[in-house]
Amino acid sequence: DPCRNFHCKRGKVCHVDKQGKPTCICQDPAACPSTEDYEHVCGTDNKTYDGTCQLFGTKCQLEGTKKGHQLHLDYMGSCKYIPYCTDYEVDQFPLRMRDWLKNILMQYYEHDLDTFGFLTEKQRSKVKKIYENDKRLMAGDHTVELLLHDFENNYHMYVYPVHWQFHQLDQHPVDRLLTHSELVPLRASLVPVEHCITRFFQECDGDQDKLIALKEWCHCFGIKE
Repeated sequence: DPCRNFHCKRGKVCHVDKQGKPTCICQDPAACPSTEDYEHVCGTDNKTYDGTCQLFGTKCQLEGTKKGHQLHLDYMGSCKYIPYCTDYEVDQFPLRMRDWLKNILMQYYEHDLDTFGFLTEKQRSKVKKIYENDKRLMAGDHTVELLLHDFENNYHMYVYPVHWQFHQLDQHPVDRLLTHSELVPLRASLVPVEHCITRFFQECDGDQDKLIALKEWCHCFGIKE
């Protein structure tokens, strides 16, 4: 089978032409496998798609058009009303995000105490210091005032999680710049529960070049130069 080891990007499938050579053609959205409700996704056109197969197949068919260029995965789940993010909320957002990222690393570290898998040895070494210091402020819902106080008094504990998340996302390619598609794994899962995340990332892009550089990312999270 010529298509066996032939890779096509998302939204395209392998097809063998008349000469028997594999080529990539757009996925027919109607031919995508059926999905459960929890697999539905919302596109940036505010339309619910049955799954990522249908969304990216549709985007491929619109390739070369303005509509196709603007269509991306917005968030996981069916489209719903997302409340407007106020100035006050977006100002407080980095506090919650920093705490959330720190707590993720804590969970990874605890998991790796029994079975290595999430963190490298170097990462575990860095997170261990944060973990041992973290027992003062247990994970959970805390007031903005408490999070801000903790950030100011334990600044060093928040720098690494912010850098770690950036490098986790910076993969395609690794160039110290985050594109829209690289942000999707983080954004798509958080939009339904953190309605300020879209505005937050838009404002992170200080020079409005559609890319978030490491310096811009750190500035958004309140990390000093």
